[in-house]
Amino acid sequence: MFKKKIYKVLVFSILAISASSCGKYLELRPQDGIIREKFWQSKEQLQSAVIGCYNAMMVSAGSRPSPAESFFVWGELRGDMIEPGLGASIDEVNVVNGNILPTNGVTDWRNFYRVINLCNTVLDFGPGVKSVDNTLSQEQLNAFLGEALTLRALMYFYLVRSFGDVPLKIKSTSSDEELVQLAKSSQKDVLNQIVADLKLAEGYSVASFGNNAYDKGRVTKFTVNALQADVYLWMDNYTECIAACDKIINSGRYGLVTGNSGWFPAVFATGNSSEGIFELQFDQQILNPYFAMFATTRRRYAANTIVADEFYTVDLLDENNKDIRGLDAALKVGDQTIYKYLGLSANNSRTQDVSYAHWIFYRYADVLLMKAEACANANRGQETLDIISTIRTRARALPGSALTPATTDVNGLTDYVLAERARELAYEGKRWYDLLRNAKRNNFARLDILSTAAVRVVPAANQQSALNKLKDPNSLYFPIFQYEIQTDPNLIQNPFYK
Repeated sequence: MFKKKIYKVLVFSILAISASSCGKYLELRPQDGIIREKFWQSKEQLQSAVIGCYNAMMVSAGSRPSPAESFFVWGELRGDMIEPGLGASIDEVNVVNGNILPTNGVTDWRNFYRVINLCNTVLDFGPGVKSVDNTLSQEQLNAFLGEALTLRALMYFYLVRSFGDVPLKIKSTSSDEELVQLAKSSQKDVLNQIVADLKLAEGYSVASFGNNAYDKGRVTKFTVNALQADVYLWMDNYTECIAACDKIINSGRYGLVTGNSGWFPAVFATGNSSEGIFELQFDQQILNPYFAMFATTRRRYAANTIVADEFYTVDLLDENNKDIRGLDAALKVGDQTIYKYLGLSANNSRTQDVSYAHWIFYRYADVLLMKAEACANANRGQETLDIISTIRTRARALPGSALTPATTDVNGLTDYVLAERARELAYEGKRWYDLLRNAKRNNFARLDILSTAAVRVVPAANQQSALNKLKDPNSLYFPIFQYEIQTDPNLIQNPFYK
């Protein structure tokens, strides 16, 4: 039932490299010796280095959260669709309550910079392999470089959306002499670097590896296009966002999985469906972190009690008439379990030893809804409504969740897309970024989006404090973790947390 893992290339060398030497700034560990003298000698070693970048997103170095864990936590914890469980840490509860300090471990970004340094290493040393291995073609080299560029861009995109201004390093830390302490770069500069990387990666990347699991689990041109669309939407560049979405739509390679009982198993239980564009491929060898987060009696997170009624709505006359994305898909109503990463079908759940549901970065429905949002802000409101109708029809959405904005009502269309993204992409690490992206548009003209979300999830005793903080746009980004401030005198704490 489950596909073979695509990241099977042995990566002892890469893991040894990333664990070597001293851990100084930003977890950019120096890589003397093995890098130049022993490792970069063949295309197989280059491929192993690239696969190491994917693996580093899945596992943690030390006791810090893995990127795979933070993809969920950073994208959902400040939203309005979850609530802390019995196993939630004090730090996690404080994030939900809007009481975030620089000592909060949720904000530890070191494993993201570990991935970035592995990508930088591929980009710095990969081209030299061609001079020592004549079986490595320029096309193959470019494809490897395209993967590294895209994964680096993805990591920086998470960082810039979560922290605002962040240090930007695009050269590897490959010797002790190259360890540096960096100041932050502006969010604008980081985004411009992401755009440049993705433009280069688009030209380098393959359309297909000729294998479905590789096409879903490794970077293709269409992975690049999906990330481009997301970045352009964040930057309010609607023309480029739509163009990137259309490259995927017009490729004919993707489609919405039919809205019946097979939708959930195909998209989430098995994965790599016709809807999937880029999925992090966990399996027996590397289990995902989500079972412990959602399934145990000491689970860290549960679905907000309002999600079923307020987001998906309920047919009180016919319990079998339901939005297929809600009950028994996103969540279990009885105990508010977040189910997307636990279910094999509506009534059959995973056990911990088979906790290898993929993390889905992008799927086709997400691309359609990104285009819908861009169209809403580009005087193409009818296209927005048409896309939403397509998504809702597939999902068998209930009439109670429908809205009727005019094609010229930008705020109304925005609210409809935002609500539909919540239903479609629940617990896929999108919600906080969706809320923030729409709230910050036009110089934070829609801060009401964030205050409405806060009222849904922050306990009454903490609501007024949380609402007051949300009035300051600087509070919408995480503080820099205190460890980084202490070890790098060039880093300045984000303004709200000084």
